[in-house]
Amino acid sequence: MKLFLALTLSSISFLASQTSTITTQDDKRISLKTKSFQAPPPPPDSPPGGRVRGGAKRGSCPADAVKLTALVPFTTPTPTVTNVWGLTTKERPTLWLYVPIPKSSAYPAEFVLQDQDSRPIYQQDINLPEQPGIIGVSLPANAPPLAVEKRYRWFFTIYCDPEKQLPPIYVEGVIKRVNLNQAIARQLKVAQPLQKFSIYAKNGIWHEALTTLAELRQQDPQNTTLQSQWQDLLSSVGFSQEAKHPIIYRQ
Repeated sequence: MKLFLALTLSSISFLASQTSTITTQDDKRISLKTKSFQAPPPPPDSPPGGRVRGGAKRGSCPADAVKLTALVPFTTPTPTVTNVWGLTTKERPTLWLYVPIPKSSAYPAEFVLQDQDSRPIYQQDINLPEQPGIIGVSLPANAPPLAVEKRYRWFFTIYCDPEKQLPPIYVEGVIKRVNLNQAIARQLKVAQPLQKFSIYAKNGIWHEALTTLAELRQQDPQNTTLQSQWQDLLSSVGFSQEAKHPIIYRQ
């Protein structure tokens, strides 16, 4: 059964701040600014697990490598368990990461996507950025489209040993594609990009909320309002330090 997200989700709590509103054809009010975000909780019957940061130093990896961070909401129900979990509405979404290792290191990096049965369905070599910063990894047109209501596990790995013989630094999590209900879909059709960000954020759709805001920042990097919203959004899910780094590119 498809998951339809209502305009108000009982599983999502958030704090919103409005600068102004628009009126859609259905006389719905859309806020233009969302200052914080709380992701929907992971499914209790099958927690996704995951790894949001690179963790302890491994093998020949430099000290900064442990700062590798997946910019995806996470929960830590116990000191030893982390759930890295985000929703998308796209067949081929973009995931964002803070990468602390520059291209000059010559370390191989890759992105891998698995289906619900842990079978790899897509693999992509990743170019590290020229300097430490935030990058976006998009599923291209030749990648299998994400099916609605299916869970997919992804991995982003940096091999500090070019021969890939020593333990790498990596992050991992789970992404699930969902359908929005018709009322929200109509709002998105008439909304401007900044309004779309707010709609996605208020309805718990992390990957499109972050991607929309990242694209706006790339188009207008000196816009202080966008800078503030970016900081607010990432800080609300625990990434206040990572939010200070520049957006380098989207691959």
